[in-house]
Amino acid sequence: MLIASTAILVILAGYAALCAISPFGPCRKCSGTGLRELRKGAKVCRRCHGRRRRLRVGRRAFNAGHRTHAAGTRPTPRIQKEAPPWH
Repeated sequence: MLIASTAILVILAGYAALCAISPFGPCRKCSGTGLRELRKGAKVCRRCHGRRRRLRVGRRAFNAGHRTHAAGTRPTPRIQKEAPPWH
């Protein structure tokens, strides 16, 4: 059980490092070519829009979590009190 848990943690840590180092991976639909082969010819890939790269699932999850955290922890704006006129 300990070996399986350690293996899962190592795999997850490796994937997290991969997402941090290289957040974009090749498009799975067009295999990174940017074009889809059809009977009538080639067409621009609809998933990657011809850019050949897509954001990895882990990076997408990290970005969503980061946005949620940032939206929930913003400091409330403080109202500035005006100084009395005799100061």
